[in-house]
Amino acid sequence: MTREEEKILHVDGPPGDEPRTARNWLAERLSRLSKRTWLITIAALFAFALLIYWLWPSKKAAAEEETVDIVVSVRVAQAERGSIAAEVTALGTIFPREQATVSPKINAQIKNMPLLKNKPVKAGDVLATLEARDLQAQRAEAASALDEAQANLRLLSGGTIPEANVQDDKALRDARANVANARATYERRLGLFEHGGISKKDLEASQLALTTAENDLRAAEAAARLHQTATNPNNRAAAAARAKQAQDRLANLDTQLSYAVIRAPFAGVITDQFQYQGEFAAAGAKLFNIADVSEVIVKAPVSDTVATDLKVGDPATVLPQELPDEKIEGKISLISRASDPQNRTVEIWVNLKNEGGRLRANSAAKVTVATNTATDAIIVPTPAVTLKATNADEGTVMVVDENSVAHETKVTVGIRTADQMEITSGLQGGETVVIEGNYALPDGAKIEVNSGGDEEDQGDKDEGAGGGAAPGGGTPQQGAPADNGASPTPGGGAKSGQGTGDNSAPNGGGKAAAPAPNTETTPNNPAATNPQSPSGNGKTPQGAGTKSGADTKATPNSKSGTGAKPPAQPGVKP
Repeated sequence: MTREEEKILHVDGPPGDEPRTARNWLAERLSRLSKRTWLITIAALFAFALLIYWLWPSKKAAAEEETVDIVVSVRVAQAERGSIAAEVTALGTIFPREQATVSPKINAQIKNMPLLKNKPVKAGDVLATLEARDLQAQRAEAASALDEAQANLRLLSGGTIPEANVQDDKALRDARANVANARATYERRLGLFEHGGISKKDLEASQLALTTAENDLRAAEAAARLHQTATNPNNRAAAAARAKQAQDRLANLDTQLSYAVIRAPFAGVITDQFQYQGEFAAAGAKLFNIADVSEVIVKAPVSDTVATDLKVGDPATVLPQELPDEKIEGKISLISRASDPQNRTVEIWVNLKNEGGRLRANSAAKVTVATNTATDAIIVPTPAVTLKATNADEGTVMVVDENSVAHETKVTVGIRTADQMEITSGLQGGETVVIEGNYALPDGAKIEVNSGGDEEDQGDKDEGAGGGAAPGGGTPQQGAPADNGASPTPGGGAKSGQGTGDNSAPNGGGKAAAPAPNTETTPNNPAATNPQSPSGNGKTPQGAGTKSGADTKATPNSKSGTGAKPPAQPGVKP
């Protein structure tokens, strides 16, 4: 028998038997199994099929229920009635109430002037002294000239003219002779009249002649007295003019001497000093600047359209740039009547008391004024309104009803400030509106109010609890966390029953959840990439490897495990 025949005989068996195939071998093995073994196998297959049928609809229903019962965590506020004013802010400059640049009026060397910068002074204090010996010599000369002119004037006033004296003496003698002659004639005619020798008319004529002579005598005596006390008017006027000129010259030199002493024009502080002792000061050159900073004026430009709504006495708030935490209340003291043709702005002034000199001159300050005020207006926080455009007057707010359901409401906006907005239509007042998490929030969404403070406190506690070392000698984050909700064990493996960054199921303790394909830190995972997501509660998921699973607050109505894909978060801006 050849070798090939032996191989055929070994596979097919001895001659006369049927060939042994794989089917025949399986049938032979099955025939050897007992009836009890058959029953156990059938029961196991039935239980496995029943388990698959039971788990598949449950997971599908749980995912649908989670999708339907989404609860968004938001922050809310009340729409209240009150007063609101539109505010306009302008950047202004602080100026002292009074300021001046002091300069000398004469050309002279600075004889005495100490360091004055930042020195407080009072009105009239001597700040500098200039060299003035030449002016003092000129004043002495002018004083002597004045004395000479006054002496000449006195001489002319008391002197007389000889020719005038001779004429006065002749006139007096003639007047006296006329009086004596007239009196003798009158006495002779009086005797004749008494004896009837002449008529009464002749007597009266002699009496008139006597009276006229006496009057001429009195006039001559008066003229003589005047000529003795008076002189030529032209000469006297010239002497008086020379005396006045000398007196004015002396006064001018006294004034120039006073310019040699430089005094403070008002009380204040020396802000700048340009020259020092020993230097030559020219007339009109700067010596120093002085400013009164006990009261300052903030000058700010505002739009000419805004200036029409302002008036003197309106309140204003000043925020100095050098004092960021300081807010000073004042009033508008001046509104310029002229407008800047280039910028179309109008300058306004706000007077402020500057006790202690906290405000520096020439520093910057923001001035805020109210241009439009509304009373009994419906006011909501600015984040509550989603405008169609930045400068639009229409927008929407999310109003929360008593069932904690958010409804989109269209509103019209009036006055706006940095923190509040006036609602002119769409709200009645007293409504609860969403102020955080309202962006892209769908109409009819279920919400829960997040106070903000409890979550941060809980997160701090969780961070403190998870900051210790694991029993295995490593940190709590040793080993890669499992995607199915398991946290790393001390040995680096996965420990079942521990929650992760996603919302854990209520019955998750002791059993590992199904794998979650969307719990990785990728841009498509809102819970991992958006720290302000309401469902993520601002916590970093465990899948990112930064915080333990206990740091994440579970959504109350979430009934699925970590295997459910988180829905899109409407409360977060993209």
